[in-house]
Amino acid sequence: MEKLPDEIGKVLQRHDVDPDSVLCWMLCDRTLDGGFSDTYVLLTREHVLVLTSLEEPLQEKTYGGYAAGTRAKRPPASRERRWGFEQVPIGEAESLTVVNLVASGMVVIKSPEERAIAAFTNGHMKGAARLAGMFAKLKNHEEPEEQEPDDGDERAACPKCGMIYPEEGRKVCPKCMKKHAVFGRLLSFAGRYKASMFWIVFFMLLGSGTGLVIPYLQGTLLFDQALGGEGPFAGKIGLVILLIVVFRTLSLLFGVLYGVINAKMAANIAFDLKSSVFQAMQRLSLSFFEKKQTGQLMTRVNNDATELQYFFVDGISYFVVNAMNIVGIVTVLLVMDWKLTVLCLLPLPLVFWLVRKAFPKLWRLSIRRHKRVAAMNAIISDTVRGTRVVKAFGKEQMENARFGRASGAFSEAEQSFNKMGVTLFPVLNILTQVGGIMIWAFGGWKVMQGEFTFGKVMTFINYMLLLYGPIQFMNNIVNWWSYCMSAAQRIFEIHDAVPDVAEKPDAIQLAEMRGEIEIKNVTFGYEPNKAILKGVSLHARPGQMIGVVGHSGAGKSTLVNLIPRLYDVNEGEIRIDGIRIKDLSMSSLRKHIGIVSQDVYVMSGSIAENIAYADPDCTLEDLIHAAKIAGAHDFIEKLPEGYDTIVGTGGHNLSGGEKQRLSIARAILHNPKILILDEATASLDTKTELQIQEALDTLIQGRTTIAIAHRLSTLRNADYLVVLEQGSIVEEGTHEQLMQKEGAYYGLVQKHDEALKMKEVITA
Repeated sequence: MEKLPDEIGKVLQRHDVDPDSVLCWMLCDRTLDGGFSDTYVLLTREHVLVLTSLEEPLQEKTYGGYAAGTRAKRPPASRERRWGFEQVPIGEAESLTVVNLVASGMVVIKSPEERAIAAFTNGHMKGAARLAGMFAKLKNHEEPEEQEPDDGDERAACPKCGMIYPEEGRKVCPKCMKKHAVFGRLLSFAGRYKASMFWIVFFMLLGSGTGLVIPYLQGTLLFDQALGGEGPFAGKIGLVILLIVVFRTLSLLFGVLYGVINAKMAANIAFDLKSSVFQAMQRLSLSFFEKKQTGQLMTRVNNDATELQYFFVDGISYFVVNAMNIVGIVTVLLVMDWKLTVLCLLPLPLVFWLVRKAFPKLWRLSIRRHKRVAAMNAIISDTVRGTRVVKAFGKEQMENARFGRASGAFSEAEQSFNKMGVTLFPVLNILTQVGGIMIWAFGGWKVMQGEFTFGKVMTFINYMLLLYGPIQFMNNIVNWWSYCMSAAQRIFEIHDAVPDVAEKPDAIQLAEMRGEIEIKNVTFGYEPNKAILKGVSLHARPGQMIGVVGHSGAGKSTLVNLIPRLYDVNEGEIRIDGIRIKDLSMSSLRKHIGIVSQDVYVMSGSIAENIAYADPDCTLEDLIHAAKIAGAHDFIEKLPEGYDTIVGTGGHNLSGGEKQRLSIARAILHNPKILILDEATASLDTKTELQIQEALDTLIQGRTTIAIAHRLSTLRNADYLVVLEQGSIVEEGTHEQLMQKEGAYYGLVQKHDEALKMKEVITA
């Protein structure tokens, strides 16, 4: 359990309550009349404790980091707040429940009259549901489970600015995050490329070093000595030209070597980065993908990975070399004439000031541009995938308008970013080039005064021209930095996202499975305090077929999704062969579970690849055998390319029954010990359903099967039936036993038979 605040612990001690006796607690952040104040509701084995702040309530609460108007101030941290204390014996309390309101909720206790004792915003709903669940266990004299840390609003917002974190489970505030921390993390990510980057920087430095000699050769050596007739190279024009050619050739050679290594590293980095993001996505839970749009995720895999590729390939190495070049060139210029050098570098402080001012705004504009392009890509993805629905409802114009709005928003963000870039960078370039004008002015004046030679001025000019390139890069580094850091932040959000369903470090590897399933008092909801399943218990013996029936929305599909641990239960537990599924490794759990649902996904590829997805190492004989059992072999043989026929996106279109047969063949090849049939024939016509049912009857032999079926006739042969209503099991038994009861199951069968008769009349 999360540690109680010290302030609350002291209040409990003053009322003779041991803080260590608290089993569960939650913070409620609203008053019953609509203000904002702190109230703590705590549970011990004997009492419900309510601690209410007696300070003046706040009239507003900040969400997303933005305040609106004046609000009351909290008392200083040095002054202890005053607290009201109420103690309700659990023996006298009949119930403790949570009531859902609009964006908030209330804790209601009945003792003996029903009354609200605290209110809270929706961020604390998970803690409220946990509190009510533990109270129910105490009332039923059950041993309560240890409270997990609360993920409520106080933990979900930045303590510095109040902005709610954009990613649940990842406490990183984009507003307060230190950008150099992201940069440091990126550098650590470059560990595998150290050798390549070393050689790239090495050859770049050699190229720069040889390049630094050329201005001296073209200036002082050529004009003052070879042409001026003074010094060691007097009259040796050919030798000076040869030296210029040699150093230029060496510089070019080092550039070629750098380019070859850089090209190879760039390809490797692009591959590794995209693989890294994709692999990070694969370990996340199903709920993560349900909250994200396909286009947004594709943007992160492709665009953001490409931006980071530029960081490693064109960023780090060029930054190091250009920084060294600036130091080297400035040192040479200072040695030649420090006064003229200082005069030429006078505009640089103004350049750095402008860069510092422009950086935060460019960062924000880059983030906004990414959000807009991600939203645009999401619309493209949704429209392409849902083309059938769009055309069926004649909504092409509406989709055009929707895309136009998203494209316009992206265009506006792109223009804002580019306007700032095309305004800022030319100003920076002009400021850096002022130095060259000063050299011509003051250098020429010194030549006329006899203090400078013409060759020295040309050398100075050539070095200043060499300096423009690195300074130009440093000017543009703001743009590059904004791109890369924004992309890195989004990439790390994927890497750092915490899966809702996590595997234990010491998870059990189950080599063999008998197929016994025990579901004990399972309560589950996709949202806090909105349970879909309520106290469901079920026992399936090895090889047994259990049928689950009920109206739509009763929780049937939710129940079977918990068995392969696509979601984790809120309360209770599920055991397979006597072992909690939370203790099993994901691979060994799902290795022995096969799922055939009504929503069959056919991947882009051949039919053979689609069937063999369950076991890529299978032989052709095994694949054909699975297809025959599933009743798919005959139609596959009639296709143009047989098992090599391409299906899915851009391939041959299969009917619903053909897709379902492929799904069954895939499950047969998987050879699971536990089989889940989730409305496997719901979307098929009667004739196709009978054919598929024959394949399913073959598939379930020797396997523990949990079957959900819309057509109840397909479950008459089940060993056992359970009836779900509003998330609870209301009846269970064999078909004959439930028909004799004439209860909920009997009513479902009657309605089903009436629907079939009506269908026959309509068909006739």
